[in-house]
Amino acid sequence: MSPARAWTLILTSVAFFMVTLDSLVVITALPAMRLDLGAGIGTMAWTVNAYTLGAAGILTAAAVGDRLGRRRVFVFGLSLFTVASVACALAPTAGALIAARAVQGIGGAIVIPLSLTILSASFPPERRGAVVGIWGGIAGIAVASGPLVGGAVTQGLDWHWIFWINVPIGVLAAAVARVRLAESHGPRRPLDAPALVLVGGGAVAIAWALVSAADHGWRDAAVTAGLVAGVAMLVAAAVWERRTPAPMLPPRLLRNRGFSAAAGAALLMTAALFGAVFLTAQYLQVALGYSPLEAGVRVLPWTATPLLVAPLAGALSDRVGARIVLATGLLLQAAGLAWFAANATQNPSYNALWPPLVLAGIGVSMALPTAPTAALSAVPAAEIGTASGVSSTMQRLGAPAGIAVVAPVFAAFGSLADPASFVAGFRPAIAVAAGISVIGAAAASLIPKASAPDTTQPAPAPVRITLALTDLHGQHREATTTGGQQPPSVHDIEL
Repeated sequence: MSPARAWTLILTSVAFFMVTLDSLVVITALPAMRLDLGAGIGTMAWTVNAYTLGAAGILTAAAVGDRLGRRRVFVFGLSLFTVASVACALAPTAGALIAARAVQGIGGAIVIPLSLTILSASFPPERRGAVVGIWGGIAGIAVASGPLVGGAVTQGLDWHWIFWINVPIGVLAAAVARVRLAESHGPRRPLDAPALVLVGGGAVAIAWALVSAADHGWRDAAVTAGLVAGVAMLVAAAVWERRTPAPMLPPRLLRNRGFSAAAGAALLMTAALFGAVFLTAQYLQVALGYSPLEAGVRVLPWTATPLLVAPLAGALSDRVGARIVLATGLLLQAAGLAWFAANATQNPSYNALWPPLVLAGIGVSMALPTAPTAALSAVPAAEIGTASGVSSTMQRLGAPAGIAVVAPVFAAFGSLADPASFVAGFRPAIAVAAGISVIGAAAASLIPKASAPDTTQPAPAPVRITLALTDLHGQHREATTTGGQQPPSVHDIEL
């Protein structure tokens, strides 16, 4: 490997590791943050939601990078992420922390697609699978270690340091990237700014209303207004996408049963996972009295499972079909979460908790590599780029959606007052997360047995490019797309 390519792999992987780690690193720090800032469960949910809602900008970030220069926009995103990390560490109030996390999420939404685009453009097609596998594998380690790192830093230093550790890494990576990364451009795709604003605004409004209901109740006027405004913006987005010549979310994709079912299952899979992880890390500390580090260690049977199981699930889906593996995985995740909720008393033995965590981990490990595969298999080659971007965005938006649903359930049945009150709210909330996974399995069952792509849309002159499709946990599958001679952007690869 040449020095230039080695630097490209190192810089893009380090940046992706850092922004992926921050999606879960706050989970085990939440109790300490809540006590320090004097916030409620709904407010603290936004320390996770504000970051993950930045996923709505993934498609636009890739298109802007193609226009203005991928290295330039990548460095900007990395710098924005680093500055926002400083703001998070210095935040004096919960509101300031949430605002800084939102900016940090925007920076991450820029880094994620462009790190993959830059990496893919730097290697020939016959080597991309290996290097993207390394890139994705590092992200898998970040996801698995996020709660553990957050717990260790919070316990050993202070919760502020989970953000301070980003600063020297981000500054150094941005400086070296300006020197070591080659500039590249892509096709000038039109930007669908109205759809981005409407979809992003609608998602934020609905998530805000759902989470606010945990603190203020469903009859609160602001909660009702948020729900109405969110739904109105999403309806307006649907109308706009039917009329614009270059839609961000093409209506024909949503009319495609196989794609819609797979994308919906991916959203519900992530919603169940993040909703449960958000509360479980706090349950281990607030109700059971574990330290942040001890809590991080005890969720490893759950969060680290995809590193071992997902490759086997991917191979199995090639034999029996993505629909069966995806639906079965979501049912196993639901069973594990329901089992965990049943055992989650105020004084359980950990031996009663880790088996259901492993079962839930096996379930989500089966779903992670098969959801994007099912989505891309349902569309013609000419639309793989758009479909992969939409599917990736839907999967990431599942995180705030899941937390927004379970937080009000927790508040309706329990509180943070004492361990008994926490358990009273925790158990029904985790049961709801299990129900979300069941709905996801039902959506997966709607995927046709053999989704033949729609061939009514003409494809461009074929140039076969085999790429590794990598999910959030680092597991990758190969898929062949068709296009021109330009190196692929994130639109051609499922994250």
